[in-house]
Amino acid sequence: MTASHSVSVHCRASPQQALDFLGDGLALGQWALGCWQTEAVGGGMVRGHSLFDDTPSWVRPVVDRSRMRVTYHVGGAPDALAPRIHATVEPDAPTGGCHIALHASRGTDMDDARWLRLVRCHELEVLLIQARLERSASADEPPILKPR
Repeated sequence: MTASHSVSVHCRASPQQALDFLGDGLALGQWALGCWQTEAVGGGMVRGHSLFDDTPSWVRPVVDRSRMRVTYHVGGAPDALAPRIHATVEPDAPTGGCHIALHASRGTDMDDARWLRLVRCHELEVLLIQARLERSASADEPPILKPR
C-alpha cells in the first residue's frame, strides 16, 4: 500500500507567478477536481465540491514563500482539516520557468479506490495548473480568473 505520491511538470511561468497561483484558494477551484468552484468561507479557507460526487470539501492553503511551498489543509468539514497535500515550486533559472510538483499523503481512512482516484487526479491537475499558468504567461495576464 503506497503512502505517498508525487507528480511534477515543467512550466514556462515564473516561479513567483506559479506560487501565487497555487496559494490562491479561489484559483484552486479552477484546477482541483476534488474542490471545484471554490468560494471563500473565512479564515483563509475555501469550500468547493468534488466533480465526482458533488461532496463538499474544505481547504486552507498555507503558503511558505521561503520554501516555495503551499500546504493544503484539506477535509470534509471545516473543523476536520489535515495537511495532506503540498505543492512545491522549483525555479528553473536557464529557462526562467519552474518545476511544479504536487505531493499527496494517503489518509488512513482512504481505501484503495479513493487513493487511486486521488493519484490519477493529481496527474491531471498538474497539467491543468501548467496550462492555466502558461496561457496567462503567454498572454501577459494574471492566471487567476475571477468567478463569473
